[in-house]
Amino acid sequence: MNKTTYALVVLFVINTMNFFDRVIGGALGEPIRREWGLSDSALGALGTAFTLLYAFVGVPLGRLSDRAQRKSILGGAVFVWSALTALSGLTRTYWQLFATRLGVGVGEAACAPAATSLIGDLFPPAKRARAMSVFMMGLPIGIALSYFVGSYVAHAYGWRAAFFVAGIPGIFAAIAAMFIDEPPRETRGAAAASAAEKSPWRTLLTIPTLWWLIVSGALHNFNMYALGSFLAPLLMRYHAADLRHAGVMTTIVYGLSGIPGLLIGGALADKWSVKRRDGRLLVAAIAIAISAPLMFAALARPAKDTLLFVILGALACAFMYVYYASVYATLQDVVAPSMRGTAMALYFFAMYVLGASFGPLATGMLSDHFTRRAAAGALNLEPFRGAGLHSAMYVVPLLSILLALVLFAATRTVARDMERV
Repeated sequence: MNKTTYALVVLFVINTMNFFDRVIGGALGEPIRREWGLSDSALGALGTAFTLLYAFVGVPLGRLSDRAQRKSILGGAVFVWSALTALSGLTRTYWQLFATRLGVGVGEAACAPAATSLIGDLFPPAKRARAMSVFMMGLPIGIALSYFVGSYVAHAYGWRAAFFVAGIPGIFAAIAAMFIDEPPRETRGAAAASAAEKSPWRTLLTIPTLWWLIVSGALHNFNMYALGSFLAPLLMRYHAADLRHAGVMTTIVYGLSGIPGLLIGGALADKWSVKRRDGRLLVAAIAIAISAPLMFAALARPAKDTLLFVILGALACAFMYVYYASVYATLQDVVAPSMRGTAMALYFFAMYVLGASFGPLATGMLSDHFTRRAAAGALNLEPFRGAGLHSAMYVVPLLSILLALVLFAATRTVARDMERV
């Protein structure tokens, strides 16, 4: 195995653990809610705790990725978030769990800026989307493993044991990161580098495509985190699945579906980028446009029709995953190499503050609203929580339509921004 391949494999493993630990709270959401008698708003706030701190800490860590050794940043970050994930298993109150999830966000905030900056220097532009798709393969595989392993461990030993299991592999990933051969940073002109050093934030905010990508990231992350937090509870409440079966179905819909989406999407994005400058964004826009009616059709299935829900939901999510390989590679194309970590941190700040932090919380609040409306004054809301959450989840296909329009708008500016770089 050559040095470049080793680096990409390690980055993939780190990203797998990143998402394994990130969504384990969603996989265990229903037993946690029941033990502590939480509302869906409180359950969604656990995801918001993680994402808000993730976003704010990510900005300085992204800037650090442009200045310091990236493998050291990654190794330290993996160790920190893995230890805090395991610590979540020792919590005895909602606020203790809230605090540990905040800490996990601090550790994971370093992953994407440092890792994508490394990939930008390890691979030439023509191969970058495919390399990015391999790295981002950690997203669906990590999510799939989190729901599958988490639900089975929680069923057998309780939800706290699942947090212990989630924290262990990250220690080995942290050690492996230290053996990555740090590549030299790519350069593209003294003038651009000088401008970036003087005012990186101002320079980045003069890139029109980056603005469109920021808006798209907020919309996409709203949807992905809404699904991550509430897909398993939806299957348990509305479709009457138990914890294990809900975990398996969520593994398929939200996790494994991403593998073909990333692989095919990354290959198509690279192929179209050779033919036209806006090719990658066109692939993303078309894929998201297709995902919206598929997700609507999945949600329209009646209660307990889990077979068609899983098939249609998995197809919708597969098209949603195309976004990552296409858009992340495009961001590398329109930003000077000396600002890639900073640009990724800025992009992630908007994604998480405006998107991921609102996704679980807003969906939970919508669910509580529709639950109260379905209850029509009844004191016991529990029998109506399935119908309430089901109604709230329709926000996902609606925002996907808006996301597709934003990505089509970005195709109008990307060629000019690539020329600038």
